[in-house]
Amino acid sequence: MQQPKIAVKNLTKVFGDPPHLALKLMEEGHDRKEIQQRTGLTLGIADVSFDVAQGEILVVMGLSGCGKSTLIRCLNRLIEPTAGQVLIDGEDITELSNKALLSLRRRKFGMVFQNFALFPHRTILQNTAFGLEICGMGQDEREQRAIQALQLVGLEGWEQAFPSQLSGGMQQRVGLARALAVDPDILLMDEAFSALDPLIRRDMQQELINLQARVKKTIVFITHDLDEALRLGDRIVLMKDGRVVQIGTAEDILSSPASRYVERFVEDVDKTQILTAGGIMRDARVLALPTDGPRTALHKMEKESFYSLFVVQQDGTLEGYVWADDVGRAIEQGDRQIAPHVQRDHQTVAPEEPVSTLIAMLADSRIPVAVVDEAGRLLGTIVKSNVLAALAAGQSDQTTTATTVPALDKTSEDAHES
Repeated sequence: MQQPKIAVKNLTKVFGDPPHLALKLMEEGHDRKEIQQRTGLTLGIADVSFDVAQGEILVVMGLSGCGKSTLIRCLNRLIEPTAGQVLIDGEDITELSNKALLSLRRRKFGMVFQNFALFPHRTILQNTAFGLEICGMGQDEREQRAIQALQLVGLEGWEQAFPSQLSGGMQQRVGLARALAVDPDILLMDEAFSALDPLIRRDMQQELINLQARVKKTIVFITHDLDEALRLGDRIVLMKDGRVVQIGTAEDILSSPASRYVERFVEDVDKTQILTAGGIMRDARVLALPTDGPRTALHKMEKESFYSLFVVQQDGTLEGYVWADDVGRAIEQGDRQIAPHVQRDHQTVAPEEPVSTLIAMLADSRIPVAVVDEAGRLLGTIVKSNVLAALAAGQSDQTTTATTVPALDKTSEDAHES
């Protein structure tokens, strides 16, 4: 397995002295409130563990006071952890000297805060180049790097403006450009869009998604906003009272909440925007080949009480479907193969297609929607009952995640709905 970019292991932060009193109570299973009442110490984060893969956006979220901002500051030791490890590319930064830590921060980390923290008397170019200036880079080189970073965030042409001349969203883009200018491996973003108006905030979220498609940074993003977490995160770490209560994709958390707290957290989410075709599809139980004879195809349909059947090539590439009536006529005509009777007006979607799109597609469809990969191979099928089950129950066992269909060893969902 590839080494994670960030590996957090049993990370704990106690505010106050002596911390060992709180650690002992934590190990005995006492919660934050009990520890504070008994010792006067505050358990900021407790025994937190997770990995972040190269190029992943990991969103850490929870209500105010859950420990998420403490956690992100422990990742680069702006706050000193009390116990545990933070490994960056396999190197435990909790063991580094101050000098080595400062060098690692400059090489590996960029930070974007809720407060734009721009210097009002400096131009946008100078603000963007500030981190490079601190690192001792020459003026020509740092300005060139800053210009490139401003281009990445869509602020080309604003280099000589001052912060007061920019909107809030544009100022936050400068903050992002300043972090990108040093070309860090890791971006730590603490409530970066929380101070923005809702429309500007959504624009910035999309800007980050677009930017990440180009630069492929490893990002840890802190938010208290569930919609923002669901939109941005490849995975989500949900925290409560300093502890991690669940880690997973948006679909994992919506479909299989780990506790009543998580259920309540996500109960008002529009699942049609989050659940995907790949998450609710079913394996194709029965398939046909274009070279199958009509009697063979009809036998497969009768065995499963199907009125229609998807047809695939040997490698699983979807060709179309056939109706039982057409196959019956082929038998009467003496046809040897079903290929001439394959219809190709079926609807296909990619695994990441949201359920909201499927609802309209299935409304008037007599056959399932086919889920296919980039090569057109059939992965699974979706009928109305799949969507209803996923939205009503929200249980992961209502769904089956399928893999690529090699030849005929995968199955087909009933190709009709009565």
